[in-house]
Amino acid sequence: MGDRILDVLIVGAGISGVGAVRHLKDRCPGKKVAVFEALDGFGGTWKVHTYPGIRSDSDLYTFGYRDKPWTGPPIAAAEEILTYMGEFIEENDLAPLIHYNHKITKTEWSSAEKLYTVTYETPDGDHQVKARFLWMCQGYYDLDKGYTPDWDGMESFKGKIVHPQDWPDDIDLSGKKVVVIGSGATAATLVPNIAKSCEHVTMLQRSPTYFSTGRNANELADELRRLEIDEEWIHTIIRKKVLTDQRDFTAAANKEPEEVKTLLFNNIKAIMGEDFDMTPFTPDYRPWRQRIAFVPDGDFFQVVRDGDASIVTDHIDRFVPEGIQLKSGETLDADIIITATGFNLKFLGSIPFVVDGETVDFNERLTWRGMMVEDVPNMLFVFGYFRASWTLRVDILGDFMVRLLAHMDEMGAAEVRPEVPAGERTLERMSWMDAADFNPGYLQRGEHLMPKRAEHPEWQHTQDYWHEKDALPKVDLDEASLVYEDEAGQALSKRTANAA
Repeated sequence: MGDRILDVLIVGAGISGVGAVRHLKDRCPGKKVAVFEALDGFGGTWKVHTYPGIRSDSDLYTFGYRDKPWTGPPIAAAEEILTYMGEFIEENDLAPLIHYNHKITKTEWSSAEKLYTVTYETPDGDHQVKARFLWMCQGYYDLDKGYTPDWDGMESFKGKIVHPQDWPDDIDLSGKKVVVIGSGATAATLVPNIAKSCEHVTMLQRSPTYFSTGRNANELADELRRLEIDEEWIHTIIRKKVLTDQRDFTAAANKEPEEVKTLLFNNIKAIMGEDFDMTPFTPDYRPWRQRIAFVPDGDFFQVVRDGDASIVTDHIDRFVPEGIQLKSGETLDADIIITATGFNLKFLGSIPFVVDGETVDFNERLTWRGMMVEDVPNMLFVFGYFRASWTLRVDILGDFMVRLLAHMDEMGAAEVRPEVPAGERTLERMSWMDAADFNPGYLQRGEHLMPKRAEHPEWQHTQDYWHEKDALPKVDLDEASLVYEDEAGQALSKRTANAA
């Protein structure tokens, strides 16, 4: 990097960072832009996770980028997603802007300089670079270590304990009794992909999860291809159709939860049989209070139906040498235990932020529309949607970032920061998400890391793509909650800029 000052430093080369740099390269050609990635290649979660069957749980028509058509099945394996991302990087000549093995360890903002000093590690030591703006795109969980509860007796188990995020290359499941702890998308992916090689696999769940299932195909897309419609048209049409269907499903889950539950259960019974006891798949909450995992082609249900896998709903009392002792008194024998128990949430990669010598405690600050943080200058972060594909927000925020940078250039602004107007400083500060609306375990465990929200719409992340897609492009960049300063630290506004 040398002594060059970057206009924008993008942190992370996963699905978000790669999408972000495309926006800036093509639409802000005069800006000096770079991407720093701690890993030795692009892909983020799709690079780190290597457990059997690793795949998306969002359809690729909406998880993919809006201007690169997806031509495969809606649910894709990690390898297919990495191939897609690699093509995107090559087609848009992004590789020269992405720097791997660059791990950021600290960011320090100076109001006097109107610059961030970013400290980062590479294989040849520590370095620093100056940047005018940071765009944080490193996702929302710890890629170094997955979440495993500390159960009693774990050290006494004579077999092997594996977290999917740390999947060993040399593990041999053949002829083994395997217990997979968990009931989410990871467990539902692992079970069918290891069932045929194990003696038997048991999914042990504390409580059930809602699953959706169907063919891993999009009939409308297939028909349009049969008609030889251009792939870009197909991508646009299917993307809009999927998003409309998801909007309607989300609304129905709120207004007609019993009807949605029946629909989900009927799809499972179509595989398991009409008389199947649905207790293992019946949560005690309404649909969409936690993420609904899609099971492509019903593969998870098929191995349960065929007897290669089973489901046990119980609580763990302790680990014992031969396996897991349950609260019910039963013991599950196991040679290998896989803890598909989730991940550890991180905010901004847990990178320390210092503003004018003061360390920022993000949990004390409000979020500005879920993309900036109160009183933190020149920093935008990507946090996607729980009920829609993550990447949808990457493109929306890409549009916003381009508009914001152009607005700052027009004003002659060197700094922008969200600031609570005087009349709103008594607003109640609440947790990042409303637990009555969405309450997965990782979010509850990591709530203390996240910014706060308030009732006013500018101080919260609505998590509603269908609202934001229309609302964010219309945000008034001169609203009272955004404060601008020039290089000398003088406050700016649209009025003062026009007068100048």
